[in-house]
Amino acid sequence: MSVQDRFLHYITFDTQSDPSSSSAPSTSKQLILAKELAGECEKLGLQASVDSYGIVYATLEASDETLPSLGFCAHMDTASELSGKDVKARIIKNYQGNTIRLNEEYSMSPKDYPALKDCIGDDLIVTDGTTLLGGDDKAGIAIIMQAVSDIIDQNLPHGRVQMAFTPDEEVGRGVENFDLDRFKVDYAYTVDGGKIDQIDYENFNAAQAVIRIEGKTIHPGYAKDKMINASLLASEFIQSMPKKQTPAHTEKRQGFYHLVTMQGSCEEALLTYILRHHDWHRFLKQKEFMKSQVEKMNAKYPGRFHLELHDQYYNMKQYMHGDMRCVHRARKAIRRAGLDPVSIATRGGTDGAMLTEKGLICPNLGTGTYHHHGRYEFASIQQMEKMVEIVKYIICTF
Repeated sequence: MSVQDRFLHYITFDTQSDPSSSSAPSTSKQLILAKELAGECEKLGLQASVDSYGIVYATLEASDETLPSLGFCAHMDTASELSGKDVKARIIKNYQGNTIRLNEEYSMSPKDYPALKDCIGDDLIVTDGTTLLGGDDKAGIAIIMQAVSDIIDQNLPHGRVQMAFTPDEEVGRGVENFDLDRFKVDYAYTVDGGKIDQIDYENFNAAQAVIRIEGKTIHPGYAKDKMINASLLASEFIQSMPKKQTPAHTEKRQGFYHLVTMQGSCEEALLTYILRHHDWHRFLKQKEFMKSQVEKMNAKYPGRFHLELHDQYYNMKQYMHGDMRCVHRARKAIRRAGLDPVSIATRGGTDGAMLTEKGLICPNLGTGTYHHHGRYEFASIQQMEKMVEIVKYIICTF
């Protein structure tokens, strides 16, 4: 089986997580893929199990005790922005930089989706425009599984390797039930990025703000000086937020406030924001600003605005405490594969951020898939294959 075959198989599983659920995993359908992966690991001769929270743990025992013990993680769930059910993938052979027509309504061009320019000559896997693809992060699962399978088949020397496939990363709960006592490694990697020359160990600090707004309903014919429309108050709050500090106006190390969802009626409205910044002190200022905005609205409309603000994850760099062994090892592997390694301050977060905070250093590697969370997602088969090579170099050499 190839990494392409594994990926095309895994994306047939509908594993979308549910941000409104409090169960673990948030959707039972994630367990179907979890059991499939545990079964595949057992067929490879690995110790494998699915715990009560839907996390798959698998272990390849060392053939060479002098090599470090390494962990590799990827998540099974797909994002909530677009369905991952009944994915209809197709392969475009030897892509030459043209506009790709997904269906009669949706197309993507290198001008609008510049990651395509880095994939000229590759074979691309795309959707039919009705669903996301699932490269985030089923490509990561396929790459890890293929690398371990190759190591076993080719009898390559390796240290102890542990794998973990987690649910609910997309709703910020990927490792809330992760058992580090079952994952005894020197350090680990998430395989959950885009470009395969990257090894990322800086990510956003992240928080979520949920603002509930109380209105006052009365018959509109007799509402003068009595009605308080919660939806209109929500609109006023949105307009009070910084216009240029949104994802559409920021890049690189610039933080943002992102309105994720809005629901409303006259009686009640609900706004959900996410706050992001790489810099810790600016992140703290973002949270204080959000609190001050709610206070200002309550000064104008007493008792109408209620804020729930909680942190989601933090920039892993501050929890690495200068230990760069895992980064150096990955950079050597990337160079050995013929690429020049790059590290950027990634504009997102992974399970690795929370694992690093818990004490397990866990930077992020690429997958060769791009434009995640939407219908324009695509995967490069050649880049996934190259990533398998890189993971094998990380495990077996140096």
